[in-house]
Amino acid sequence: MLKTFEQIFKYATDEAPISVYYAFKQSDEDANNNTASTGWETMLSAIITAGFTISGTWPMRTEQITRNRSLGSNALASSIVLVCRKRPADAPICTRRDFINTLKRELKPALKKLQQSNIAPVDLAQSAIGPGMGVYSRFSKVLEADGTPMSVRSALQIINQELDLYFSEQDGELDRDSRFCVDLYTQYAFNDVKFGEADVLARAKNTSVEKLAARGVLYAQKGVVRLLDREEIPEKTDKEIIWLLTQQLTRALEKDGVLGAAKIVADIFTSEPEQAKALAYRLFQIAERKGWAQEAYAYNSLVIGWPEVQSKAAELKMQMSNATQMTLFDITND
Repeated sequence: MLKTFEQIFKYATDEAPISVYYAFKQSDEDANNNTASTGWETMLSAIITAGFTISGTWPMRTEQITRNRSLGSNALASSIVLVCRKRPADAPICTRRDFINTLKRELKPALKKLQQSNIAPVDLAQSAIGPGMGVYSRFSKVLEADGTPMSVRSALQIINQELDLYFSEQDGELDRDSRFCVDLYTQYAFNDVKFGEADVLARAKNTSVEKLAARGVLYAQKGVVRLLDREEIPEKTDKEIIWLLTQQLTRALEKDGVLGAAKIVADIFTSEPEQAKALAYRLFQIAERKGWAQEAYAYNSLVIGWPEVQSKAAELKMQMSNATQMTLFDITND
């Protein structure tokens, strides 16, 4: 790989970028249980060592939803094109602290842009590596505290940590009931937990087990509490608790396809559906980290199908508006 990119570097010009088409999904853990991606690491090391800096990444939807794959698998829905340019010969050196500070400043808006473009959750982590490595590769070296150059693997691990932090911070934008549900889901999924433990967590989030049980979010009887799964939650849409709305949208998509989810969105004229989609990203990340394949697949499907859901919902709203106008017209004529 290094020899290949060294050859490319020889013939690259400053006037035009080099684009690298990448389609590879593999992750593993090192001795410290840090997640790494061998494919990314190998390729990025070659690109950067050859003298390039990464100036952008472009996810491309290249895989069909109907392609053959095992149920619940999270194969890549997109491929990634990395945009590279020659790094200036006088590129500066920076410290680990400077790298992290710059990363914190630039990665968050890049992640927001990726989410707004509806990149599939299964692809978001790898897509986010581009903006992160853009920061790393613009410097000739990033020095660790002991003066040694930071490796690509270390940079990737820092980028993944910042990605985790980004999603954790999004929890703060949720309503208090949903924050409780996310925490309970993270620790126990839909399994039983003792009432005392759930009650302590609920009080910390300024809510109560009894309230959420009454709203159809929790099962709470005989000293046992658990989140109700999607088959058990109420049919009536609840937009006040974003957790519940996300589960209702996911269930509707699973059972009735795009039309089922669109019917829910069409009845809501405020921003709650978009908040539910954002929560789906967070829940996917938790499920994938925990190895809950079916759960991860469900949330990934909701985000992938979101443009179709929005389009169908807009169509339904138009139909409802036309029906209302016709009714008013008939009343006026009478």
